[in-house]
Amino acid sequence: MAVDPQLALDPRAAITQGATALGIELGSTRIKACLVAQDGTVLASGSHDWENQYVDRVWTYALDAVWTGLQECYAALLADAEQRHGVRPTTFGALGVSAMMHGYLAFDSGGELLTPFRTWRNTTTERAATELTELFGYNIPLRWSVAHLYQAVLDDEPHVPAVASVTTLAGYVHRALTGRHVLGVGDASGMFPIDPATRTYDARLLGLFDERVGARRPGLRLAELLPEVLVAGQEAGRLTAEGAALLDPTGTLQPGLPLCPPEGDAGTGMVATNAVAPRTGNVSVGTSIFAMVVLERPLTQVHDELDLVTTPAGDLVAMVHCNNGASELGAWAEVFGRFATVLGTPAAPDEVFGALLREALEGEADGGGLLAYNYLSGEPITGLAEGRPLVVRTPGSRLTLANLVRTQVYGAFGTLSLGMRVLEAEGVAISTLFAHGGMFRTAGVAQRLLAAAVGAPVAVARTASEGGPWGIAVLAAYLAAADELDLGAFLDERVFGDAAADVVEPDPADVAGYGTFLERYVAGLAIERAAVEAIGHQD
Repeated sequence: MAVDPQLALDPRAAITQGATALGIELGSTRIKACLVAQDGTVLASGSHDWENQYVDRVWTYALDAVWTGLQECYAALLADAEQRHGVRPTTFGALGVSAMMHGYLAFDSGGELLTPFRTWRNTTTERAATELTELFGYNIPLRWSVAHLYQAVLDDEPHVPAVASVTTLAGYVHRALTGRHVLGVGDASGMFPIDPATRTYDARLLGLFDERVGARRPGLRLAELLPEVLVAGQEAGRLTAEGAALLDPTGTLQPGLPLCPPEGDAGTGMVATNAVAPRTGNVSVGTSIFAMVVLERPLTQVHDELDLVTTPAGDLVAMVHCNNGASELGAWAEVFGRFATVLGTPAAPDEVFGALLREALEGEADGGGLLAYNYLSGEPITGLAEGRPLVVRTPGSRLTLANLVRTQVYGAFGTLSLGMRVLEAEGVAISTLFAHGGMFRTAGVAQRLLAAAVGAPVAVARTASEGGPWGIAVLAAYLAAADELDLGAFLDERVFGDAAADVVEPDPADVAGYGTFLERYVAGLAIERAAVEAIGHQD
């Protein structure tokens, strides 16, 4: 995909001649596609809504739903391109696939799935994660792929002897499209620890794992199961005829185009916010919420609250990952939206959400004494294997709409801020955090309250609403420039340029009020634990 200034100025010609990059990301609630020009300008988009299922106490997605969703998402993108530019793409300069990180997709030698897909949301791997963390001297969170595999070994699950490969959701889709069992280093770093010097799996730790499982499963060699690791800019295969038919059953999409390494949503979020350099970071808010901070040096000790992962280029990153993000706030928005409809004044969901967020700014700095937990699922950072959403108040609390919504926003950031305080204690400096996700489309609200929660400036760029699918599209476009520029320079010079960003500094009154809320939040975790014990999980 050679850079042609004329094609960059003419979207129709760029689409017709394939001087574009397509990014597809499978998120928690939506599959989204984004078509970009060579400079990252969005040309078309498409999406498909889907939702995880809780089946036999496992959070999962059916693989049939993956392909149904991808096909509908791709068809929506083609229709959008035709509506905007009068032409339907038949090929692209490059393609990239991203998805939720972590989890467990195990296949036999014939490529058959051995057990339902276990997503990042499952927290049933506590024994495995604890043992591996102690063995490695490296934090292995519950959701990491190696924890799921080791837990299956510990539990003597019958499928384990047949396992021939393990991958993530992005790796699964990529292999179906290209035939290659590979993964971008950022996504791979959520499967097994990466050695920053080699930018692939840590060989010493692979040996320790094989030695540990040898007595139970002689001959198991983890390196033979995991995907090959690639870094941003390396070609990760070509779209096969079978892969093209999976995306586009009409037969219009032409095979042969190159794919970039498949990446996780954390890595695409870093790209989407231009946060790949040391002292920068990003916060992504969706079904889950996580912060990524690019490190200048390794941390001094192991912290359960922090993952060590990498950028798509392989640089070390500290990650604070929380299983629960904006879903509970979204549920309250649906309640108020229905209330508006019952009153005879229906409003679009985005309108309802925006109105509620703006009302939050009218609330008291500490939320008026209210307390909220957004725990739809377990939360490892606070030691909870399961969750129960709660709103708690005392007789003296001030229950107003503004305080309720402000407290829900605070609750979405609560666990994240606990992890960020660990980074602060490590002496990690953050110049700016870039935020992205639908919560930040309402200007200035969630951004201001997040700045108070993390105690750092928060920036929202003009591309923030494009999010992960745009990020993986940019990584696909980078294939054509990787011989000339490193990833950071490519983003700075070719993509972001002088792109404007709105930066909000922490407001002292908000910081003080949030601090009061967080003290209440930590003390009230006992209530959350009691709710888990007292109220059974209803499917």
